[in-house]
Order: sequence, then C-alpha cells, then structure tokens
Amino acid sequence: MVFKDVVARLEDAFTRELPGAAAQAHLAPVPRRQWPAGFSAEQVRHAAGLLLVFPSTINAEQAHILLTVRADTLGRHGGQVSLPGGVVDPGETFEQAALREAHEEVGLSPDLVRVLGALTPLDIPVSGFRLHPIVGASDTQPRLTPAHGEVARILEVDINSLLSPDCLVHTRRARDGVAFTVPGFHLHGVEIWGATAMVLAEFLALLGWSSPERL
Repeated sequence: MVFKDVVARLEDAFTRELPGAAAQAHLAPVPRRQWPAGFSAEQVRHAAGLLLVFPSTINAEQAHILLTVRADTLGRHGGQVSLPGGVVDPGETFEQAALREAHEEVGLSPDLVRVLGALTPLDIPVSGFRLHPIVGASDTQPRLTPAHGEVARILEVDINSLLSPDCLVHTRRARDGVAFTVPGFHLHGVEIWGATAMVLAEFLALLGWSSPERL
C-alpha cells in the first residue's frame, strides 16, 4: 500500500467510530483468556504502544510498520513480537508514554512522529495490562537501534505482506493443559499472535482489510 494513501485513510478513519473489539476478535486466541475471578478494575495496569507507519528507503511509496521482537529474558512475554511500548508513568498521557517507550526501546526520535489517533484499548489478562495502541506516522524511514536486554530484533514490516492471505496462520497451543487455537501472522521468520495480532487486526480493518473466516 502506498504510504501517503495509508496515512490519508487512517486520518479519515480516526474521524469516525472505530471497528473496535469486533475487529480485534478476528485474531484473538480461541478460547480467549479472561480476567480471573475477583479481579477488579482498580488492579488494571495501563500500558501504551506505538504503531508507527513509515515509507521504506528502498521503495519510498510503500508503507511499513514498526514491530519488535522482545528479548527472551523479559519474563512472560519474552521472545514475542510486540509494538514498542510499556507501562504508562504517573502524569503521562498514553501518547507521551508510547513515544517515550519507542525512544527507549528502539531509539525513535519523538520529533519524527505525527500522532494520527488511538486504536481501541485491549485488555491482556495474562499480565494484568490494558494496552492503549497509539498510531503515528513518520514521513521518512527512521534510523533505529534495539535497546540491549529489551529488544532482540527490530521488524520493519511491509503492510502489503500483512494483507496477503498467505501470511495468516492458525497454530494449536496448550495453556494450563487446555488446547486452544491461535490465529496470527507469520513473516520475517516470526509469528505475530496474541495482543499484537489483535491490534493489527483493527489497524488493518481501518485500511479496508476483510479478516478471513476462522478455521
């Protein structure tokens, strides 16, 4: 997809009601994990992540997004693909937190980013977070450096590759002895699933993506 067209579509989409949880659900694990019994809203920890759109230096017209592979040492979500992001500090807005975390994790200069809008917050019961995805755009491909001990790898993903049906996978996993199905994307030698895939499902829906029927 052409970078300028993607940005224009996103700007228009953020003036209207978002597809929200219905779009996220297309790439949610089945069954999806729920908050444990007795969990209260006061216990939710807020996190923010940046979904950055930018043109490639190889083909300036093609839109890419930024993702990271988390270091294996980072606990429960180690080794997984995620947006650059983290916990919202006291007094921060979600936008400020997303930009700060992206700077800390991959060296992205906040001055390069124009915030376009926020996607629908997503609860992640396994870690107790509510993720607030912030969508931003950079008119140039940024120079990035992974933070040692936090980011194992930086992924610069062509949006066209995410839209390809061949990119979609359904994997069987086990959790607490119970089998479940995990839809997601497979590219660059990694699998994008869970919360990140659900965020991408809503993002791609804003660009006209029709998610497939569940297998």
